Amino acid sequence: MADIQAFRGLRFDLSKVGSLSEVVAPPYDVIGVKARDALYGKNEFNVVRLILNRGDSLLPEQTVYERAAEHLKNWKTDGVLKSDGVGAIYVYHQTFDVDGIEYTRRGFISRVRIEPFGEGSIYPHEKTHSKAKEDRYRLMEACNCNLSPIFGIYSNQEGSPQAILDLAIEDRTPLTAIDDEGVRHELWLVTDANAIAAAAQLMGPTAIYIADGHHRYETATSIRDSKRQREALEPDHPVDYTMIMCVSMDDPGLVVLPTHRLFRGVAPISSADLIDKLSGAFDCEIIGTGLALARDCWEGVQVEGEQSTMAFYCRKDDTWVLARVRLEGVELMEALAGGKSECWQGLGVAILHQLVLGHLLGYADLPSPRYVHGIEEVVELLSSGDGSDRDATGQQGTGEFFELACLVMPATVTDVKSISESGERMPAKSTYFYPKLLSGLVINQLD
Repeated sequence: MADIQAFRGLRFDLSKVGSLSEVVAPPYDVIGVKARDALYGKNEFNVVRLILNRGDSLLPEQTVYERAAEHLKNWKTDGVLKSDGVGAIYVYHQTFDVDGIEYTRRGFISRVRIEPFGEGSIYPHEKTHSKAKEDRYRLMEACNCNLSPIFGIYSNQEGSPQAILDLAIEDRTPLTAIDDEGVRHELWLVTDANAIAAAAQLMGPTAIYIADGHHRYETATSIRDSKRQREALEPDHPVDYTMIMCVSMDDPGLVVLPTHRLFRGVAPISSADLIDKLSGAFDCEIIGTGLALARDCWEGVQVEGEQSTMAFYCRKDDTWVLARVRLEGVELMEALAGGKSECWQGLGVAILHQLVLGHLLGYADLPSPRYVHGIEEVVELLSSGDGSDRDATGQQGTGEFFELACLVMPATVTDVKSISESGERMPAKSTYFYPKLLSGLVINQLD
């Protein structure tokens, strides 16, 4: 069962910090070096100092995690952060634009009882990395808080917990923040015990699938286990829970954007050589030359709507190639991905990384690619090159041009559900649920 509960959130006192827009930030894993510096400059109390501290004025032997915890302690002492007087569930709406269409994604932030993956009704869908988990563990242990909500999606059921909670706040004014992408974030507190109980009861029998925040969920599990081993804690201690944003799979604002790949460490390759290497598994078609064709290529992939159709760019001859997998490619993928479900084998990112890169092109040991969501950014980076700074995922830029790129369809919400329930994990960056949830709207304390 999904055990959803209200909690007394820790929130910024706007009389002390000014605008909410100035103190919130995206999740740590999408904040690059320049973006972090910009957030530092926005406001002396911006939450980036907690979630991704850059180590200014460290004392001898002090870590960035301890520095973040120091900020947190000082802000609480000075009343910059205050705990809500009663337990609440926090309704959270995000209004945004994609390709000229406005969407509103509706969800709610609560506590959820931690269940190890595979032992309950909370499911992962992507692989995690030990380095990122260690980083989040050290931060969570130092601050003793969930600083950012995990993003979970839940399956259909009779009755809508979101409708119950939205009804409870329909005549109330939200707290509002506008982020740098123009997304409007609105937050309401629901403290009505009947509304909270009714929403929790509806959520009880449903499954929750982690859409974003796998590292933080697994870290919360490790923190709980570690603390319970060291101390005799009472039942239902706050450490047994973690903070989660729940969004229905049926929500019309649940948008999944693609994550295109710009590959590092690839030697120059012409479109003719690429087609020759792919020809045993794909039907390939040259679309034309010039970076300006990027949007046309992507629209062609989208129109076909098949995970197995993708577009490649070869810098060597400035050429775009559309590739559609053939039956021989499907059979080869099945042989390469033995034991994986049919859904997993059919994912565009799985076909790209396992069949194309690992097998047909022989690029098994490439460094992590540059992950890009918008076509304009694809064009910009293919034109300008990688840069030498770390990107938002922490990968070090090479300062070189990208010799190969791929436009690939995102996994769908249905794919997430199917693969999660089969106990599998998608390749990294298979989904990008847009927009990201803000950090700094509410914090969950673990004591």
